[in-house]
Amino acid sequence: MMSIELLKPETAAQAGEHILARAGAGTEGLLGRIGTLETRLARSPAEVEAAQRVRFNVFVEEMGARLPASTMQTRRDFDAWDTICDHLLVIDSALEGDPEDQIVGTYRLLRQDAAEHRGGFYSAHEFEIEPLLARHPDKRFMELGRSCVLPQYRTRRTVELLWQGNWAYALKHGVDAMFGCASFPGYRPEAHALALSFLHHHARAGSDWAVSALPELHCSMDMMPAEAVDARRALAVMPPLVKGYLRLGAMVGDGAVIDRAFNTTDVLVVLPIAAISGRYVNYYGADAGRFAG
Repeated sequence: MMSIELLKPETAAQAGEHILARAGAGTEGLLGRIGTLETRLARSPAEVEAAQRVRFNVFVEEMGARLPASTMQTRRDFDAWDTICDHLLVIDSALEGDPEDQIVGTYRLLRQDAAEHRGGFYSAHEFEIEPLLARHPDKRFMELGRSCVLPQYRTRRTVELLWQGNWAYALKHGVDAMFGCASFPGYRPEAHALALSFLHHHARAGSDWAVSALPELHCSMDMMPAEAVDARRALAVMPPLVKGYLRLGAMVGDGAVIDRAFNTTDVLVVLPIAAISGRYVNYYGADAGRFAG
């Protein structure tokens, strides 16, 4: 089990240098645009902090997460992984103020090479990631995390731009597979018996892509027999993010994990690039060109 202490803290200046180097300081770096909404990587420490405030608004104020006192005082959701990730933003240019005031959605992206040099993946504190990576030594993985959108922007356009950004980023960096935690609200898995059972019976990753929750955290998702699971009803109560992953062609790991700090029940989503539905590749473009420029 990975510990957050393995990650070495950086000064604000060092973090800023890394962010600017990754995002391409001095260039527009736009990954997509729909109307007044744009998606790109954060370009500065100030933009990362603004994204962390958006995360605080969603995870703490809306969803009831209980974070460390230092986090609560700053009113930003942050941890040591933020300094080694790229931060995908959705910005509404119609809003008044600086870019930091226009951020309405965000995703945290962590490539395998960065994770291996700085302590590992965030998901490894809940799921057995290493065996999955070991089975695919020739593939490049990327972790998706901390996905959130402000309530008034939870529309198809915003979701499309987030995926446009993810897809463009994955293509640019030669990513072969994405994975990350996706959450159900609350820490009572039985409250989501129908949806979790559907995932267990119909979307569980097998063979080379199998991955499991850490044994000491493992909560069975097999709560209802397959014949008792109504697929239509299960999908109707599925969190939108999980449902979106499934439409793309994603699979889920074995077992859920209760995250009491964030007041969620987590599942691990695994999405090999080769498994992405052809209709979505065609929609966003094999070169991620649909909403670019």
